[in-house]
Amino acid sequence: FMSTLGGKITGSLMTERQKAEQQEQQEQARVRQEPEEEDATMKAAEGIVHTVSGGQHLSHEEKKKAGPLVHYAFGALAGGLYGGLAECTDWTSLGFGTVFGTLLFAGVDLIGVPVFGFGPSPTEQPVAAQATPFAAHLVYGATTDLVRRAIRAAA
Repeated sequence: FMSTLGGKITGSLMTERQKAEQQEQQEQARVRQEPEEEDATMKAAEGIVHTVSGGQHLSHEEKKKAGPLVHYAFGALAGGLYGGLAECTDWTSLGFGTVFGTLLFAGVDLIGVPVFGFGPSPTEQPVAAQATPFAAHLVYGATTDLVRRAIRAAA
């Protein structure tokens, strides 16, 4: 529970950062008169709805609303996983959660997103494009660990 809460809090912060970044990209696309691009969470939301509903699809506006929900839920699940692992193993909390954040970034952003077709592979992007997401995952791991430790100390 402790780390699920930490993951939810941190996931919320990451989602807000992601939304601000998307708004800037959408504004730039609008100025260049390009269509809005769907991010990985929007594509994941579409895939979930399509699978669960037996074939229904989301409109672009619905995907924009559902994408952050996917991000919040995934952040909470990852935080819960972190908490469980941190209680059972010593390696999980190495670097105060930053090792976990790094592994999460590698497993999800670098491997999972391209494998599921939610975005390009790392080799199709400049290295600089991964700097902000990597930093966000480091902050996610550290904040999740901080919340876990604070709640554990208070219990």
